[in-house]
Amino acid sequence: MNPVETTSRAQTRENYDRLARWYDLFAGSEKGFTDLGIRLLAVQAGEKVLEIGFGTGQALLALAHTAGPTGLVAGVELSPGMIAVTKARMEAAGQGAGAALLNGDAVRLPFRAQTFDAVFLSFTLELFSSEEIPVVLQACKRVLQPHGRLGVVAMARNDALICRLYEWGHARWPSVLDCRPIDLRSWLGQCGWTVAVSRRKTMWGLPVEVVLARAA
Repeated sequence: MNPVETTSRAQTRENYDRLARWYDLFAGSEKGFTDLGIRLLAVQAGEKVLEIGFGTGQALLALAHTAGPTGLVAGVELSPGMIAVTKARMEAAGQGAGAALLNGDAVRLPFRAQTFDAVFLSFTLELFSSEEIPVVLQACKRVLQPHGRLGVVAMARNDALICRLYEWGHARWPSVLDCRPIDLRSWLGQCGWTVAVSRRKTMWGLPVEVVLARAA
């Protein structure tokens, strides 16, 4: 489905470890889309929430604040460098004891079935290969409760010149342009998800899709 694939897992980890300390300086343009995804997910006090690929922890901190002391927030992140930055951010905000930060891989989520009320991924799903995206989406379904919610923010595909140029750049410099546009709604449908809400936005002229989905 997606002709342009991702870098290796080891290289992805190395890239994000190297960028962790300065990542927020480069990724500021993503925040508005992530915030919209969090609003659509509509986490309630006392809920159990998982974020996959939490990066420097800005969204995780917001989710922890909303879930409150009676809730549970967990995060899975491939990069130890990102985990260190997030841990410091959570502790500085007084949320250090309220979140479980795990070094792991979304294709093998280390949680029991039906653990969470909501799962959130922001600019993360498109880092996985076409073979791995269905595995990740099935893993999300496994750890969610039957009526749980999945929130995804991802670069989207279209036929615009800027999107084709970006894919060309990704194919040649995947360690720099690591995210790639994906057909999110198609992947969700193939993997048994029903899209409840979808918002299409643009970032620097590139399409971004923000989706709330439930298991079909």
